[in-house]
Order: sequence, then structure tokens, then C-alpha cells
Amino acid sequence: MRRMKWLLSTAVVLFFVACSPVAHVEKDPSVNLGNYNTYAWVEARSSKDSSNDKRSADLAKLSVMNEVNAQLQKKGWRLDEKNPDVLVSYDVLVERNVHQVNDPVYSAPFVRYYYNPYFRRWGTIYYPSRFIGYDSYNIPVREATLTLTMIDARTDKEIWQGWSTQQVDSRVLSKKEIRSGVKSIFKKFG
Repeated sequence: MRRMKWLLSTAVVLFFVACSPVAHVEKDPSVNLGNYNTYAWVEARSSKDSSNDKRSADLAKLSVMNEVNAQLQKKGWRLDEKNPDVLVSYDVLVERNVHQVNDPVYSAPFVRYYYNPYFRRWGTIYYPSRFIGYDSYNIPVREATLTLTMIDARTDKEIWQGWSTQQVDSRVLSKKEIRSGVKSIFKKFG
């Protein structure tokens, strides 16, 4: 019974790990992030989109900023618009991509019948399926990359950058996708 519970809990953990986006972080090795306490947001460039796209982009912007603010405040940082130590910006890129899928192909199992004259009976030989190769095909997907950048406010030097890429269903990220992307980036913060 204990072993069954352990296997079930391991399966649940692996499921959630597999569903979370993979994050990557680059940091200036000469910089100690512990020396920074305050941050401010850098305004992103305004785009000339239609009103519907602009509204959904504003909602995505608000979601990204709220989630990053929450994660930074957990780390002990505070928002200071007047005299920040770090300037924070973000970028979201949604692009079409193609994933190649390889499925294994097996032959069909079959049975061969033969006559045994010594016993005067019919016998059977079972031949199991055999591996033949792979069937490859392409699936079109949309991938969203969320990039967070931190710049030292005094020197204008980029000190930290983190990004995560995940498959999405639409051109605009949902709150859930934003939350999982930001959380996976901040797991490697520091």
C-alpha cells in the first residue's frame, strides 16, 4: 500500500513538472542581485494594432506585470518609480512553429498453420509484431516566448534575463499561461 502511494505521488509530480514550461536564465556573473532592492517598469513600445488586439494586449501586459510584481515582492523587492535600482521590462513573442513527431510502426502479428505428419495434426506458430521503423509527420503549433529583462538603472547595463517558451492555443497568452511562465522563470532567479 505504501509503495502504491509513493508511485502515485511520483506520477503526479512528474505530470506537473512535464506540464510546466522550461525556463532559461542568463545573469551577469559580476553582479550580485542581493545588492538590489527596488525596481521600476520600463514602458514597452506601443503598437498600431486594432482595438481588439490592443485590449487583449493591455490585459496580457497587466497580467505579466502583476505576476512579476508578486514574484519580486516575494523575493523582498519593492516597486519604486522615483529612484529604482533596477529597470524591468518584458517581451512576449508568439510565433508559429512546426514540431516533428515520430511514431513507431510495427508489423501486424500473424499465425502460421502447418501440418505435422508424424502426429497427424495441424499446429500453429505465432509470430509477434516486429518493429519496422518510424512514421514521421509535422504538426503546426504556436509557441509563446516570455522574456523578462533587468537593467541596472545607474549603468544601463543588462544584469539579468530570463525567458520561458511554451505551446499556446491562441495569439494572446492566457493568465494561466502567463502565471506558469513567470513562475518557471523566477524559480531560477537569483
